[in-house]
Amino acid sequence: MNSEFLPPVSMQAIKDAHEAGDEDAFYDLLAQPLHEELYKRKTFDFLDELSDGQQLLIAYDYLRMQVGQGGFIQFIQNGYVGLLPSMIEQLYKFNIGYMAQILDDVLKVYVLNRELFEKSTTVEEFARLYDELKEFEELDARFAKLTDATVKKMLTYALSHLSEFAAPINDKNL
Repeated sequence: MNSEFLPPVSMQAIKDAHEAGDEDAFYDLLAQPLHEELYKRKTFDFLDELSDGQQLLIAYDYLRMQVGQGGFIQFIQNGYVGLLPSMIEQLYKFNIGYMAQILDDVLKVYVLNRELFEKSTTVEEFARLYDELKEFEELDARFAKLTDATVKKMLTYALSHLSEFAAPINDKNL
């Protein structure tokens, strides 16, 4: 699917980040405009306007932030579980099956324990989910181990298909 939203991105900044091996800077150059537009629109319906690569990039960024702070339990509890099915599909499309399998396993554990996530919880009840759902510990660890390789594959794809992610600006014409 083609994107209806292609933010302008500096070719020089992309080149500099790539040459420096600064994956975080390169990722941010592509993801930050998506986050800004999503924030402006205040609806995840915006994702429907994005290419598969852009959708994966921004959804994976939410995943990394949430899982990095509180694991998959936090990701699910904060209402992002709905991002998983399309992320799994996109990861397979981009030949990142090892991460797609982890997310599929997360989805399975979620489905088996959905009632625990669907009820309102106090802070104490939320904290107990970590004791009750030990399956997520292994999934969090597998995710952490493979996230750098996943990001690297995503960025390699983005670099070779830049027109799917952004409208490159040639800085020399500015």
